[in-house]
Formats: sequence, C-alpha cells, structure tokens
Amino acid sequence: MVEHFDAVDEYIAAQPGEVRTILQEIRRRALAAVPGAGDRISYGIPTITLDNHYVVYFAAWKHHISVYPVPDGDEDFERELAPYRAAKGTLKFPLGKPIPYELIERVATVLAERTRHRGGY
Repeated sequence: MVEHFDAVDEYIAAQPGEVRTILQEIRRRALAAVPGAGDRISYGIPTITLDNHYVVYFAAWKHHISVYPVPDGDEDFERELAPYRAAKGTLKFPLGKPIPYELIERVATVLAERTRHRGGY
C-alpha cells in the first residue's frame, strides 16, 4: 500500500533516521537556493515551488534519493551531473555515499531561474 502524505514534514518524518536527515538537508538547501520558494507535496513527493510553480522534486527510495527534473547546462555542469544521471530527467544519489548537496543547490538554482524566466512551467 502506498502512503499518502499531505505535507513535506509528514513525508520526511515517515523516513528512516539517516534518510530523514538527508531529506531535511536537501529541503533546507533547496529552499535557501531559491529565494521566495515554498514547498508542498506534489505527485506524492516533496516539491520546491516558486510562485505556485514547481521548481524541483525530491524523493526517498529504498537505496537512493532522487531529484527531478535535471536542467541542461554547460559542459562542466553536465560533467558534474553525469555520475548521478539515472534517466534524462532524474538524478539518483545512492544512500551510503556522500550526498553532493552543493550540486543539488545548483540544480535548484538553475531550475528556479528558468521558472522565473518562463513565468513557470
């Protein structure tokens, strides 16, 4: 049975201790990287929003944390993303390995800039 969460705090609280800590840090850093951002549950997972438009999603899985979507970038940015790319629109961070929080912040920043530029998705 799939759990339903009404709030990001509820989603994070339902995760095991180590995963909870990682999700809290991703949330904190993504919100700090996107001035004026909020968060909510969308599609059953935590979502950072800006002006009621999604910016970035993150989710806990059994063996990894995922971040969606993945913005395109210059060659250096693409090189940094490459080890974590699981699919065109997904970054996968294995549990038990260091989480590249700074990279996740950059992803959130780039996506927020595009959201502002486009007026949302």
